[in-house]
Amino acid sequence: MKKLYGVILVVLYVSIVFYLASTTPITPHEAKIFYQQDTLLSYLMHFGYDISPTFLGMRIVFVLFGLLSIYLYYLFAKEYFKENSKAIKSTSIFMLLPGVLTASIIANISIIVISFVLIFFICYLRKNYILMILPLLGLFFVHEASIIFFIAIFLYALNYKDKVLAISSGIFLASFVYLAKGIDISGRPSGHFMDIFGLYASIFSPLLFLYFVFVMYRILLREKKDIIWYVSFVALIVSFILSIRQKVHITDFAPYVSISIVLMVALFDKTLKVRLPQFQKKYKLAQKVVLVSLFITFIFISANKLIFDMLHNKSEHFAYKTYYPYITSISLHKQDQKCINNMQDKYKYQYLFYGITKCHK
Repeated sequence: MKKLYGVILVVLYVSIVFYLASTTPITPHEAKIFYQQDTLLSYLMHFGYDISPTFLGMRIVFVLFGLLSIYLYYLFAKEYFKENSKAIKSTSIFMLLPGVLTASIIANISIIVISFVLIFFICYLRKNYILMILPLLGLFFVHEASIIFFIAIFLYALNYKDKVLAISSGIFLASFVYLAKGIDISGRPSGHFMDIFGLYASIFSPLLFLYFVFVMYRILLREKKDIIWYVSFVALIVSFILSIRQKVHITDFAPYVSISIVLMVALFDKTLKVRLPQFQKKYKLAQKVVLVSLFITFIFISANKLIFDMLHNKSEHFAYKTYYPYITSISLHKQDQKCINNMQDKYKYQYLFYGITKCHK
């Protein structure tokens, strides 16, 4: 019966992902990538769009990477715990993360990076050091911010005297320095420290993010620090430091913190196990509250189009900038118009995607 429920939930999740990827209009960020950039993301978007000129076609590669990341996380969690029940629990939480869901339905680099990171950890935990190099190469070439990842695993390798990992990560770090790759820290300093908390809350959900910070801190002080903790902790600290002087792109850090679900599950189960049954109630209640809030956030994202349609003042919706050009374009096409007066520059690439240009006087 449990397997049947599991199959039903997986089918439901896949259906939601495909539905959202098919019905969510092109976002401002996607439109800029589609028309302005000559990058891997732009190529993958055009590749899918050439096959099927639809929202889903444009995002199909990222949808497939998103679903692949769920399966990879299960394999990773199974290697980490050696217990299927904990692996399923961790994977279930991972797939409900708002950051993972949105990364699976919107064109972005983070879902590809997550897949490479998970493949690396699977290979590393299985001690397959030869195959381990392949995902490292993938990270090096597709994500300049992966220098954070290489710094983290290099520090871990030095601390635990892992010669193979130290040499391989050290070579990649030297290559970053030689090629002058990495996170851009140029420009005028400007504080965005408080913004980073909102960004992380949007990835985890607010309550789960608070628990994530607690887990990182608890392990720092009292628990064994494994390679997963090093990657998540270094990414978290670097993002905090950078946010003091500049605006942080959360896609640079999300792939490295979202893998930490196994750490949260492991610490919670350990905390619960050392307490007598009568003292476990408040911990189980806290777990239910966090998971319910996470599920509510998942439902909210899944039903965002319905919520948008129900709102009287649609400008209050968080995805207004995504839906407004789409709705306006439909209205213009019904009137057999191919241009719009007083077009705002921030919407011009979205309008272009829908075949609408600025009217010439």
